[in-house]
Amino acid sequence: MIRINDQIALDESEIEEQFVRASGPGGQNVNKVSTAVQLRFDAQRSASLPPPVRSRLLRLAGTRATTSGVVVITAERFRSQSRNRADALERLVELVRKAATPVKPRRATRPTRASRERRLDEKKRREELKRDRRARH
Repeated sequence: MIRINDQIALDESEIEEQFVRASGPGGQNVNKVSTAVQLRFDAQRSASLPPPVRSRLLRLAGTRATTSGVVVITAERFRSQSRNRADALERLVELVRKAATPVKPRRATRPTRASRERRLDEKKRREELKRDRRARH
């Protein structure tokens, strides 16, 4: 079990890893060894995630989520497979942790009278500045 917070823990069997060849630096090693990690987590069918966290996770994942609800994280920052593996897992945990905190709803507010007056004064100053430029030529 991978602990996210007090309420959420991901089951390791829900995470699938695939090792692929990495791009970038590494010399001949890059052509021979599959050091990059492609981590797949089926968020849509995960029993570990409550429904609100699941929907926030898929929204946060953006292009990293497939249409079927699988979050795919590719890690190829490091030259060793083990470090890339740890990096991918860490990024997934961070993403789920971020999705676990509910979004604070925005409370509608009105601008204060002073701020409205400041805005109008600034508009008036700009207007005068532009008018003066126009009158000169």
